[in-house]
Amino acid sequence: MAVASTQDIAIFIRVVDHGSFAAAAEEFGLSPSAISRIISRLEDRLGVRLLQRTTRRLVLTQEGETYSVRGRDILAAIEAAEAEVTAGRGAPRGHLRVNTGTAFARHHLAGLLPEFQKRYPDITLDLSVIDRRVDLVADQIDVAIRVGPLDDSSLVGVRLGEVRRIIAASPSYLRRNGRPRQPQDLAAHNCLLLRGFSRLAQWPMFVGGERRLIPVQGTISSDSAELLLDLAIAGVGIVRFGDFLGRAALSAGQLVALLEDCHDDDPTPMTALMPPGRQNIPRVRAFVGFLQEKLGKRGTARSSAPRR
Repeated sequence: MAVASTQDIAIFIRVVDHGSFAAAAEEFGLSPSAISRIISRLEDRLGVRLLQRTTRRLVLTQEGETYSVRGRDILAAIEAAEAEVTAGRGAPRGHLRVNTGTAFARHHLAGLLPEFQKRYPDITLDLSVIDRRVDLVADQIDVAIRVGPLDDSSLVGVRLGEVRRIIAASPSYLRRNGRPRQPQDLAAHNCLLLRGFSRLAQWPMFVGGERRLIPVQGTISSDSAELLLDLAIAGVGIVRFGDFLGRAALSAGQLVALLEDCHDDDPTPMTALMPPGRQNIPRVRAFVGFLQEKLGKRGTARSSAPRR
């Protein structure tokens, strides 16, 4: 059986990314019917259906998902190899898929992207913003930004910086409910919790010189750190957040930092994670290097993944 050309694989991948034949056709300078024939030719050669076609959208079959993942790996390996032998010839280009949480996206990434786009105008970005862990390989992500300790895994991690956590509440909440003075006081307060990360439901404190994890609870949990911050500002409860998320609210007096004398601010690494091989792709290197530069930390690549 003949092997598919890299061009056919690339076209299939871009059809998946765009979700339509027409958008991929415009990118490759072909007609939608030509793109459709290329996909049909791939399916005929493989003997399986890769895409389910409906009047409204294209949906990957199970075989299509597998072929998409492997196809991206093949294209990434070819691109990395070509980059090594043509180093210094031309600027990074291509499509980059990035995943991050809402807090980092809004309070860091949004402010940095205009400069990144100006520096690398030939790199297009697809941003997935969600406050839960995703499978980088299954979701076909090139770079994911994570905050948290690291476990060994097949993923490649590059340290970008460090995040420290703050406990805070609004002045209006404290007027109504009083200010917690010691860790055990939290049991009488409405604590807002980030859902999906069990370790964040216990807040680390120093009690009598000993570090303890204090269980907290409240009436609202959410998978959005951004929403919890807004609720805390509105006076609903006490929140614990990464320093970059609530810095502006603290400076403006919308929130007041609490228990600073006994709270363990739990310095945790901020890491760029990539599937193996992706770290050598020029556009991936450019993006991660840019983040290192702007966040002020340099790191060394290592196999790692976040533990929440």
